Amino acid sequence: MDQFGEDLVAALRDVVEAANWQCVGPTTRFSSPCTKLFSEDGDHVVLIHQDGLYRAMDASCPHEGGPLELGDIEDLGDGKLVLVCPWHHFDFCVETGVSSTGLQNNVYDVRVVRGDVFVNAPNALSLAPFPVTSATCTGGVSSDVHSESSAEDSLCFWAAKILSTPDPMEKVDLTFKVQERWDSAPGAMEVGRTAPPQQPSRKEDLTVLQPGKIKRGKGGTQASRVALLHSLANIEQWAIDLSWDVIARFSAFRLQNGEPLPRQFFTDFVKVAGDEAKHYQLLEKRITELGSYFGALPVHNGLWQSATDTADDLLARLAIVHMVHEARGLDVHPQTLSRFAAQSDRASVEVLEVIYRDEITHVAAGLTWFTYICAQEGRDCLSTFHGLVKKHFKGYLKPPFNTEGRKTAGMTEEWYIPLVKPSSQQEKQPGKPSVLTNCSDATAL
Repeated sequence: MDQFGEDLVAALRDVVEAANWQCVGPTTRFSSPCTKLFSEDGDHVVLIHQDGLYRAMDASCPHEGGPLELGDIEDLGDGKLVLVCPWHHFDFCVETGVSSTGLQNNVYDVRVVRGDVFVNAPNALSLAPFPVTSATCTGGVSSDVHSESSAEDSLCFWAAKILSTPDPMEKVDLTFKVQERWDSAPGAMEVGRTAPPQQPSRKEDLTVLQPGKIKRGKGGTQASRVALLHSLANIEQWAIDLSWDVIARFSAFRLQNGEPLPRQFFTDFVKVAGDEAKHYQLLEKRITELGSYFGALPVHNGLWQSATDTADDLLARLAIVHMVHEARGLDVHPQTLSRFAAQSDRASVEVLEVIYRDEITHVAAGLTWFTYICAQEGRDCLSTFHGLVKKHFKGYLKPPFNTEGRKTAGMTEEWYIPLVKPSSQQEKQPGKPSVLTNCSDATAL
């Protein structure tokens, strides 16, 4: 009997040693439904957490390599859960890895022991990407924050992916998921480097016209309000792309002293992208509530021209997109809001108020990083800004200005008044001040 016990213990020890159980962290680290576990050889794993149950499978979709850690968990009933790939919506049973499409994903046993999560997987797993070593990357170790290790999971990889996504709601969904990952585990995702597309993808059924030929309406009828909201939704879709483009296009930017941009730069513009995605989602929902849909009316791509014109100059991009165009959005907000308020369209007013509050922070972000780069490079901020606007923006800035909103963003009058046509600085029509000193009256219902 004693011999039998010793043999059994030895056999069990052999089984345990033959397995590849490894602790990947305490359960408190896995509050999200899906968490990517990095593998040194690139065969990453997604840990799935739902209602206290833990499962694991390969993180790369066997269809076309989609990121399953960004997928959604769906309950099909009778306790059957599937993980749905965000790219082409292939589903995989979290228990077996079997897809209704016939594909099969690899699954791994998971156990929770005394508050720690263990996964039985053949390769070492980690919550953070493995560092690049001489064995995995020619040219030696790089400590650069923009290292291209784990390039398939870098921020710039996802920026390019979102820019190449034509469906606006898929673009919104991916933006939210990437933002959540970037914010929830600071430092886990690298910035990386991936060349963005020359122009973002759009659905083929959109009717695209020149900007001057778009009829926006004045808000006096429901159809006119739909046209205004539709125009704003188009702008917000481009704004999502502009945010991801500045991340990917300028990831390799270096200051004159050779230093890269701080990680906070990318964090700030991930937030801007998330805000713009939220704005599009709110506008699209409101358009639907009013009986229409995005794409029902023609759109334009004029805003992207600014991205093309400033593709090689980060200071110019910040100046034109954030400190001119987005600041102009603050200027027109009171009038736009008053049109919806005049029709007692409270639901639309609430959407516009959310957008306005966020856009102030976007102007502030552009101003913050513009002044940061100027300070680091010994440039005079005001003269640099004025020179770039005169070079890249056609014509003069036109009043009226929302001085209160601009000031809240940190943009005082010395930034923009010198860019107004000289005669406009002197002229004031009765009842039409050259600046909006307070927008509260215009926004009141």
